[in-house]
Amino acid sequence: MSENANSIMEAKIKELYDIKNSIVHYPTDDQLQERFRKHRLTARARVEKLLDPGSFSELDILVTHHCTYFDMDKRQVPAEAVVSGYGKIDGRLTFVYSQDFLALGGSFGEMHGNKILKVMTRAIEAGAPVVGLLESGGLRLHEVMGPMVKFGELFYANTLASGVIPQISAIMGSVAGGQAYSPGLTDFIVMTKDSAMFIAGPAFVKTQTGSTCTEEDLGGAMIHAQESGVADFVVEGDDDCLKLIRELLSYLPSNNREKPLRKCCPDVETGNDMNSFSMAANPKRSFDMHKVIEGIVDGGIFFEVKKLYARSMICGFARFSGHTAGIVANQSTVLGGCIDCKAAEKAARFVRFCDAFNIPVVTLQDSPAYMIGKDEEQNGIITRGAKLLHAYSEATIPKITVMIRNAYAGAQIAMGSKMLGADYVFAWPTAKIASVGADTAASIIFRKEIKRAQDPEKAYREKIQEYTDKFLNPYYAASRQDIDDVIDPRDTRKVIITAIEATMAKSVVRPWRKHSNIPL
Repeated sequence: MSENANSIMEAKIKELYDIKNSIVHYPTDDQLQERFRKHRLTARARVEKLLDPGSFSELDILVTHHCTYFDMDKRQVPAEAVVSGYGKIDGRLTFVYSQDFLALGGSFGEMHGNKILKVMTRAIEAGAPVVGLLESGGLRLHEVMGPMVKFGELFYANTLASGVIPQISAIMGSVAGGQAYSPGLTDFIVMTKDSAMFIAGPAFVKTQTGSTCTEEDLGGAMIHAQESGVADFVVEGDDDCLKLIRELLSYLPSNNREKPLRKCCPDVETGNDMNSFSMAANPKRSFDMHKVIEGIVDGGIFFEVKKLYARSMICGFARFSGHTAGIVANQSTVLGGCIDCKAAEKAARFVRFCDAFNIPVVTLQDSPAYMIGKDEEQNGIITRGAKLLHAYSEATIPKITVMIRNAYAGAQIAMGSKMLGADYVFAWPTAKIASVGADTAASIIFRKEIKRAQDPEKAYREKIQEYTDKFLNPYYAASRQDIDDVIDPRDTRKVIITAIEATMAKSVVRPWRKHSNIPL
């Protein structure tokens, strides 16, 4: 009796392994070879490479679709075209799902959607990040309305998770249709160079509009990185993509109730090197703010976000004495550092992310103004520019600002000013802090005096110099307590570190509200 029972159990266990192995080892070798020729990994290999070795626990491997329409009852879709579960990244719990393009095009069916929704739900409950590795032809049309319902539920789940757990989307092939909206609701999007994302593919666009375009032209990685701003990062291929995600998560807490882990990095000495700082001494010449950033952060390591988009604004993560911080900085080599619509939105979204996840923001200011002109007004600079004002004002995280050079007009206020709640604002001796430049001020304030002068041109120059000497320096602002101190540029790193540590335990009480109404 016992031996018979053991034999039955062994047969059942063998059957289980046979079923699972047929799924795990899908697709066939021929299909794998085709995949490798495209320089891509399989859905399962992506998960294994993303997570710490041996840490992946798969969920719902045996799930199947239940559609009988259009001969679907005759088709098997291994693991329902998505590998899902949880594991660890650098020892921290992370939930993941990876769409399998080789299984019916990675199409989003009802049960496919249910698998992703389970991962989302468990991630929120556990307070852990969720990573989606996406490659999908979009909606599975065979199943009619079921997938549409699950799309809606996924968008709802993305929204509930927003600001609660980090959500990262990796576009690792073609992602089309409603499937593209979910990444748009997540915090960061990484695209491989040969990937594309669009709500309607070239064939559909041609049918509906008559316009002919390629996937790359329609929604390629560079289009989304440079033009639309949809992509936060572009990488060469799968390996680089997965490596970048691991690095990104190292800067982030697991959820909004935690603070980022303090991670020691190689120190950097700035006191003996003036090269990173002397560039700001010439008020007429642009300089690369990246040099300043690299000179003050741990190990000179800066993890930039949206590097190719709205390049007059720099955003990214770094560490100061091991503390994660978000950096927002003006880039004078692009548009003179002016803040246009795209730059304002880029920085506003980044500040709001940092605020949601308890990451201090360090602002490096060098901007003469918001961009003016007909084009910017028609693009909505008033509303879109106000997003940056709203983001800084709403943020309750530690906010430290260093005025490097130009700090004029609305840009002075928008870039982490005292008026918008900055905890500490410091200035280099090269900072010029005023409502307008000296030439503009002189031409308006002293207009009549200049006009009456025997030599108006000479009088104009004298008034410019007079205004510059009296007001266009950080000392006047310091006398008014508009800034906390004027510092030696070589002390910038030390001053930022002490300011971050002085504000780590700050508590801000705001009037009760359901939520703010940011100008969208």
